[in-house]
Amino acid sequence: MTLRRSTILLFASLFLLLHPFVSPAAAKDPVYTGTFSNVALSGFDAVAYFVRGQPVEGLGDLEYDWNGATWRFANQANLKAFKAAPQTYALQYGGYCAWAVSQGYTASTDPEAWRIVDNKLYLNYARAFSATGRKTSREILSGQTRIGPRCSNKRSGERLGVSAAL
Repeated sequence: MTLRRSTILLFASLFLLLHPFVSPAAAKDPVYTGTFSNVALSGFDAVAYFVRGQPVEGLGDLEYDWNGATWRFANQANLKAFKAAPQTYALQYGGYCAWAVSQGYTASTDPEAWRIVDNKLYLNYARAFSATGRKTSREILSGQTRIGPRCSNKRSGERLGVSAAL
């Protein structure tokens, strides 16, 4: 393999590896949808978190396009509720990891790592905190409110030691 081909493969690999960890400046869409999709919440029903208290997968035939993403729903009632008041059920911080945003950068999320605080839905990178310590939901959210709007271009993998299930 030539040096040029090796260099190209290296940069392509780095791009694919680092792509889930984007800064708000690099984020094109207001809602995190992953690399190869335009579906919010990985296809889970945003309303179900509030109504059923758990993540429920949405159906491909119950979709609604809002805020640059396609949202899926488990039933017609949830679709109707979302259409009537999308801001009520929408993801905070565009669905980027709430803990990462509180630290000044963004990261991808896991729909199973969630928390509703003050009637707002927050997602996180993973469910469990690391052994470095646990912050309360209020402390994390306080940090996001302060830091979130001026996030830097830091890669989340550099500091994402906790997984931020609020």
